[in-house]
Amino acid sequence: MNDAYPSQPEVPQLRTLLLTDLCDSMALVERLGDANAAELFKLHDALVLELQQRWRGRLIDRSDGLLLLFERPIDGLGFALDYNRGLHALGTQRKLELNVRAGLHVGEVLTWRNSDAAVQVGAKPLEVEGLAKPTAARLMTLARPGQILLSAVAESLTHRAARELGERGERLLWKSHGRWRFKGVPTVQEIYEVGEIGNTPLRAPKPTPKAWRDIPLWRRPAALVAEATLTLGAVAALLFFGRPEPAIAFAERDWVVVGDLRNLTGNAMLDASLDQAFRISLEQSRYVNLLSDLKVRDTLGRMKRSPDSKLDRAVASEIALRDGARAVILPTVAEVGGRIRVTVELVDPATQATVHTESQTGRGLESVLASVDTVSGQLRQQLGEAIQSVEQASKPLPQVTTSNLDALRSYALGLEATGQGNWTQAEQHFRVAIELDPQFALAYVGIARVLAATSDRAAAMPYLQKAQQYASRLPARDRLYLAAWADELQDSPAALAGWEQLLRLYPDSFAAHGNAFWHLFQANRFADALPHAVAADTGQDPYRSIATDDIGRIYLVQGKLQQAKTQFTRIALQDKSGPGRRLANVLALQGKYAEAEARLRAIPKSDYANDDMVPRLDLIALKLDQGKWDQVAAELGDAIKASRSANDFTQAQFGFVQLSVLALTLPPGKVLPRLRQWQNVQLQMQQRVLPGEPYAADRAALILASAYLAQRLGDDALSARTLKVAGPWAQTSADPALGKLLRVVQAGQLRLRGEYAQALALLAPRDDDLLQSRVALYLTLQAAGEHRQALVQADWIGEHRGLAYGEASVSQSLQALNVADTRMASRWAAQTLSQMDRVPDAQRRIEALFAAWPSAAMPAYLRETVEATLPASKAKMT
Repeated sequence: MNDAYPSQPEVPQLRTLLLTDLCDSMALVERLGDANAAELFKLHDALVLELQQRWRGRLIDRSDGLLLLFERPIDGLGFALDYNRGLHALGTQRKLELNVRAGLHVGEVLTWRNSDAAVQVGAKPLEVEGLAKPTAARLMTLARPGQILLSAVAESLTHRAARELGERGERLLWKSHGRWRFKGVPTVQEIYEVGEIGNTPLRAPKPTPKAWRDIPLWRRPAALVAEATLTLGAVAALLFFGRPEPAIAFAERDWVVVGDLRNLTGNAMLDASLDQAFRISLEQSRYVNLLSDLKVRDTLGRMKRSPDSKLDRAVASEIALRDGARAVILPTVAEVGGRIRVTVELVDPATQATVHTESQTGRGLESVLASVDTVSGQLRQQLGEAIQSVEQASKPLPQVTTSNLDALRSYALGLEATGQGNWTQAEQHFRVAIELDPQFALAYVGIARVLAATSDRAAAMPYLQKAQQYASRLPARDRLYLAAWADELQDSPAALAGWEQLLRLYPDSFAAHGNAFWHLFQANRFADALPHAVAADTGQDPYRSIATDDIGRIYLVQGKLQQAKTQFTRIALQDKSGPGRRLANVLALQGKYAEAEARLRAIPKSDYANDDMVPRLDLIALKLDQGKWDQVAAELGDAIKASRSANDFTQAQFGFVQLSVLALTLPPGKVLPRLRQWQNVQLQMQQRVLPGEPYAADRAALILASAYLAQRLGDDALSARTLKVAGPWAQTSADPALGKLLRVVQAGQLRLRGEYAQALALLAPRDDDLLQSRVALYLTLQAAGEHRQALVQADWIGEHRGLAYGEASVSQSLQALNVADTRMASRWAAQTLSQMDRVPDAQRRIEALFAAWPSAAMPAYLRETVEATLPASKAKMT
């Protein structure tokens, strides 16, 4: 009975409303005729449906236009932009002019569902009402063809989130059309326009009887005539006495290029020291972003110039234009009348004209750093930074660097050598800086970076601790970086929080984005990791190619293969080991195995044996995926032999991969003795290592994985000692795989004891599960007789083949087992279906397995295991 009446409105909800109108639709139908118009509108509807799915929109109503509801304002804007672009493409194909006008607003709405009876006779399933709806309608009515108008609240929320649109978001045009009044609405509305270059009119809307400009009294026609007469003379006087001071358009977090210091004093000591002092002083700002030296050298290379080219006005301006910097800063130091003057010019890179100058004069060399502080602060205010921010976020240079100019010069030379990869020379310069000023914290950081870069973490730690001792003499940004980096080197669980804290204050710290991404990616928190990669995938990041690769890795594990392939090939990354391997993974998942193998074998050798071993992991997984067992054995044999030239962990890693394959192809009685012997060696080595040592956490995870492998073979004898030795590492390490594998092993103990409820509680599904966590969950559900749930997990495993190839846990040691298990999932599903008396369905799953792994090529034990899955009458298959 209740279905005869509509449901009551729900509690008001904050939503984004988008109203659109297809311009001149009636004339369009008349011109095309009914049949052609119907065909066009079918294509139009397909476009709308695709965009709804892409931008998570809900279509509420439609006629000549659309009314859509969105959870987030940026999704509404993305829909409007893509809809505008899609209509333009649709019209171009048919030599038609298709334009849409759109209004976007954010406000509270009431929603309720109509009854089934009402819907059957033509009512909409969902009703939306509230002041936000007519407000969006007013905006749409005001818009010109091809124009998207936004309310002030929608503009604020979308402008702030525009980075989520990628590179397109950086090229959007935003324009205010002033204050307007809407009929029936007492408050004044600020209206904005947004659009893409060349695809938006950027013209003021035309007033209508229901919406008009809010013009103050002094701007009405009668008043303007009088005002014009009175102000004409004043304007002439102003023009006569001087023009307005030139300025440069600059917004918070825009980028600048710092040119080379012009040293007119003749004192060479000031060359490198003041150059670095300017950078350190400006880098204290949260308002201004400096293009890094590394990025500048990279751009010089793309300009076919030497990396050592002098950054004068012309060269620095060209770099700024190429890399999207808004301004160039040119510092100068000169001796004038026996005093030292520090000057800085603010240059518009488009015209190379100086638009502002600041200078400060002091007596003697001891005044120079204070002068740099003064002109830097004045320049930051000129660019728009609030004076309170300048005062609060900055400390005098002698307090955050050194008062010794010789020490500062040595530090600057050390940074230059670091950028060139000359580690020995860099370390020497940093040591000289410390000798001149034993409390020079940045110099200690410099030595620690050099030692860490040369894989000597143990030697780097004392210098890192020394820098922490003098952390009060570091700029705020470097202090936060040092804290996060120290946690990183010590493998502390606090490292991720440290990088996130740095990003809260300095959102454009690309190093912090990169490190935060890696922590989250290793944790299988892919949705959380992606924004960090997107934020670093920008022209100002000197390591942009890494961010591009990171985005591709997310798409790979999510199974978005075409998008992943686009990322890996976007800027010729395929000749590099990491992106080249991942491109091969994509090709394998697309069934292009020969092309994938060719890609892996074409990866150039490096000078590091450990790095050269990694593509072999992908090659073994590739052969396993195809069921080419003889080639798997051959590749494994070659890899085991080659690993003897690498480090101990790499040898252990390939030993585990070999055991993973043997666990599939041989009876447990032949595998377990070798597994116990391998694990005994690793346990002895693990008991000798200290936290923070290279591969310590990875080896602990590998030991846990070996105990889990034994549990899969029905043996729990290794678990107790494994948990005693490797378990504590899960509490102290930043590696999230340790905790997950720890739960898997604990659950395996419970499963083998028949304590299924406790085991299932440990393995409750989570979004960040390892693929092997789901395998362990399947095995437990199957053992517990929970066949329906077990089947769900078997299907999940088989569907997540991108995760199997791309998961980074345990330095990729689980990749071969993961890939094999996505094939074995068919056998597990068949086993479960058979126990549910669904034998035909089970038989189809076995056929699917044999299509991927031909029966004739299977090792005898594996073939017998698979055939035993079905009843005897159905088991023999070829």
